[in-house]
Amino acid sequence: MRKSLMRMTLRQLQVFNAVCDTRSYSRAAEEMSLSQPAVSLQIRQLEELIGQPLFDYVSKKLYLTDAAEALKRASLDIFGRLESLDMQLSDLQGSLQGQLKLAVESSAKYFVPHLFAAFRESHPEVSLQLVVINHAQAVRRLSANRDDLLIMSQVPQDGSLEFLPFLDNPIVAVAPAGHPLCAETSLTLQDLTPWPLLIRETGSGTRQACEDYFHQKRAHFAQTLELSSTEAQREAVIAGLGLALLPRHAVRRELEGGLLRELPVRELPLMHSWCLVHPRGKYLSPVAQTFFAFVRGERARISALAARFGGRPANR
Repeated sequence: MRKSLMRMTLRQLQVFNAVCDTRSYSRAAEEMSLSQPAVSLQIRQLEELIGQPLFDYVSKKLYLTDAAEALKRASLDIFGRLESLDMQLSDLQGSLQGQLKLAVESSAKYFVPHLFAAFRESHPEVSLQLVVINHAQAVRRLSANRDDLLIMSQVPQDGSLEFLPFLDNPIVAVAPAGHPLCAETSLTLQDLTPWPLLIRETGSGTRQACEDYFHQKRAHFAQTLELSSTEAQREAVIAGLGLALLPRHAVRRELEGGLLRELPVRELPLMHSWCLVHPRGKYLSPVAQTFFAFVRGERARISALAARFGGRPANR
């Protein structure tokens, strides 16, 4: 190892990460409560230790060099290890402490807070950093190793991931109360195709799963409206703009309250499993290890917890 690298300080790495995140010396200085010359000095010293420039300026914009990208990955690992050490020391004192960095696909965001609340009953000093993303973003975050764990429904089959299926994610067809199809007792996907279909944006796992299923069943919707969130889909259905295929968990309250009706489509629900995922070989912090073990060991409890979200509500 280069001896110069041993002279890097944690403070320098903190300043460097702030510049990477803000793409600005002045904003990094404000975030770190430092002067801008102090930030410039810390970066200049880092560049001398590494022997390469860390940032390029192009058209008044700051870009990371290849050396900065490598240093960024190493610094995240270093701070992750220190955070893990803090957790282990807390564990030795008899309590699990720290933060769980969890990214979830949007279809799971309605259930995950309840899952974490159940986990916190045994580990009250663990905090949560929750990021809600779509499927395409989840794949990118896995590649970048940005989170402790991810919850997603369609795990890429590339062999580089460890995953634990733990709960069904039923996707159902919904219509506004009073829609003509609500009077039917049995439908097929083909029966839905004359009506406008509200779909998620490109990159959504639910959209991809539904499109694959439509292709398999030869169901073609001539008119579609694209919306960027499950909430927008749900409200658009209530407003009468069309039908939608949505996770039952996401519309539980609207089904129970009578604003929406679940259509009796014979080919539905479309079943996928939510999976807890991390890169194979990734070092998991004590908090992440404990949460993973909780999900693996409490299947019955999790299923009971999800019953009020995933059960088929009575149509009103």
